[in-house]
Amino acid sequence: MKRRLAFGVIVIAVVGLLGGAALLIAGQSRVSQDAIQSSVTRTAELIDSAWKLPVAATFNADVTWQSNRSRCGPASVANTFRSIGEEETTEAEVLAGTGKCWTGFCIIGLTLDELAEVARTNTKRKVSVLRNLSADAFREHMKRANDPGRRYIVNFTREMIFGAGAGHFSPVGGYLEAEDMVFVLDVNEDYKPWLVERERLFSAMDTIDSDGDKKRGLLLIE
Repeated sequence: MKRRLAFGVIVIAVVGLLGGAALLIAGQSRVSQDAIQSSVTRTAELIDSAWKLPVAATFNADVTWQSNRSRCGPASVANTFRSIGEEETTEAEVLAGTGKCWTGFCIIGLTLDELAEVARTNTKRKVSVLRNLSADAFREHMKRANDPGRRYIVNFTREMIFGAGAGHFSPVGGYLEAEDMVFVLDVNEDYKPWLVERERLFSAMDTIDSDGDKKRGLLLIE
């Protein structure tokens, strides 16, 4: 009897946790399709040029979309790993052994440091957290984003670019230096990959993640 009662309590707790996660995710500020289309650059010629950049080309113009709105971090790592030939190329595989997001949701999302832990668990590559960067330092990193031996994942707030939305992770596909634009391989299917002025992306990244009370930043995998 006690065992059944304990099991029942666990089931109720898990259901409540999942329900709370779903409500939290659903309650995030949504961005309208008009804002998505008008806030960033998707000119066919520029997007075509961006996909030809050395790093972007390793993604084969193909991004695997995040499974739900809370798992942009694991999806970003999975896509990045695929581009550099790692074996773990799904959300489930990059989360294996981390103990994170076990409910199917990354409740309130992952911080930059937590995503670094996830990435380190399933790769022998060097994973670095780049935080508190100056605008000049960010520009130098974006210049190196076309180096095939390096991969960047950017953590930013959508609000600074689209006028609404929460924190988000996506891989950086490269940098069009002449246009001073960064190619963001957005893992959310509603947004799809886009180009944005480097200064605007920096402003969206150079913000505080209220979950960890630290600034957002870049994840560097090399």
